[in-house]
Amino acid sequence: MRKSLVWKLTLAFLLVAFLSAALVGGIARITSAARFSQFIVDQQRANMEAILAQYYKENGSWDGVEDYWGIIQRQAVLNESTPGEFSPGMGNRQQMGMNFRQGDRQLVGLADADGNVIVAVDPDYPPGSLLPRRILNAGEPIRVDGSRVGTLLLASQVNAYNAAEILYLQRTNRGFILAALAALLAALIVGVVLARTLTRPLGALTRASRQIAAGHYEQRVPVESSDEIGQLAESFNSMSAEVARVHEQRRQMTADIAHDLRTPLTVIAGYIESMRDGVLSPNPERLDLIYSEIERMQNLVGDLKMLSQVDAGELPLNLQNLSPVVLLERAAAVFENQAVQQKVRLTVDAMDPLPEIRVDDARMMQVLDNLISNAFRYTPEGGEIRLAASLVKGKIRMQVADTGSGIPAAELGHIFERFQRGDKSRHAEGGESGLGLAIVRALVEVQGGRVWAESSEGRGTTMWMEFPIVISAPDLKE
Repeated sequence: MRKSLVWKLTLAFLLVAFLSAALVGGIARITSAARFSQFIVDQQRANMEAILAQYYKENGSWDGVEDYWGIIQRQAVLNESTPGEFSPGMGNRQQMGMNFRQGDRQLVGLADADGNVIVAVDPDYPPGSLLPRRILNAGEPIRVDGSRVGTLLLASQVNAYNAAEILYLQRTNRGFILAALAALLAALIVGVVLARTLTRPLGALTRASRQIAAGHYEQRVPVESSDEIGQLAESFNSMSAEVARVHEQRRQMTADIAHDLRTPLTVIAGYIESMRDGVLSPNPERLDLIYSEIERMQNLVGDLKMLSQVDAGELPLNLQNLSPVVLLERAAAVFENQAVQQKVRLTVDAMDPLPEIRVDDARMMQVLDNLISNAFRYTPEGGEIRLAASLVKGKIRMQVADTGSGIPAAELGHIFERFQRGDKSRHAEGGESGLGLAIVRALVEVQGGRVWAESSEGRGTTMWMEFPIVISAPDLKE
């Protein structure tokens, strides 16, 4: 059975919570008993040290201290800071101390100043034995008037607990178990909530992607956060919009190609059919017309082939170092006669010398030919077309500017798309295939440059191209 991501994430949260609770609980369980034993021993240590120092001060030696050891321990447990007077005649007190010691644990012991055991705490070192130096150093020194008169020996652990201590440990362990169970329950609740929160947008993305696979390209998913999943949703929405736009563009391109091919084919078929039926006689004018239509189809097919080569990265280029000023002057010379006929002023404005750019000569002339042809098409009589080049931020920036009708702002962002025509009512009859600016962008970008347009409707358009320089010129001012 396939497990959903919700349950995988929930189980992951539970596993992490279980391991954390088990680790913390195990460490606490292992260390709590030792810490509790140390607490019991430390509880008596300080008071025992003061009481024993008082005993030695009153008696001048440790003689008879073992007989009063139970009383001393009881005073230490009860936090009695004043030990009272210890004397051999304290029969009742001595008996009370003996009774206490018999029913109590031996947690502390005593050694004299020379390390001889007086009251044993370790069965390996009974009373009268001499303690090693390491054990003496681990004990607590007992001082009277600044002199060390003995050593308080501490048990390493409590071997037996009384009823109250056992109850405390049991309650502590029960608290650890309840805390672990509460942590697991909280992890389960948080895991389910977070898992559903994380997977809900993923589910929306899955459904939308299936819709795209089914052919419904315009899909949007809600963006509910600004984290990585929110960014994924935004990227998906952008991708979906771009896929829908490209699909619509290709559909329109297919229709435009069919239209642009059907028109010349209709003309050619009409003339040939009329000549075959004897309605029209073949003459040079009609044959020239048929040939011009064939030439138009060849140009369209050639443009499409070139664009497909650019898309596939297979367009052959003959790159060489060329002067941008020379390129503009050559392009202007080609259109000089047309400028005179249309009564349009054509100028070249370029700072010379400029660094060279590495481009394909023939491809650049094709780019400039398309841009200048468009400028002439939309520039009225008496207007101006200006070709310019300059050095801007270490790159050569070239421009073809006209004073024509301009481009509407709504269409400016789409003019470099394929089969995009400025005048929707004009088709191939006006000589436009809709591929001119698409070819410009493809050729500029394949040579390492970039192209963009600026336009003000009714005032003209400027086409910009930018290329990296080949030879740096530090003495040139930008």
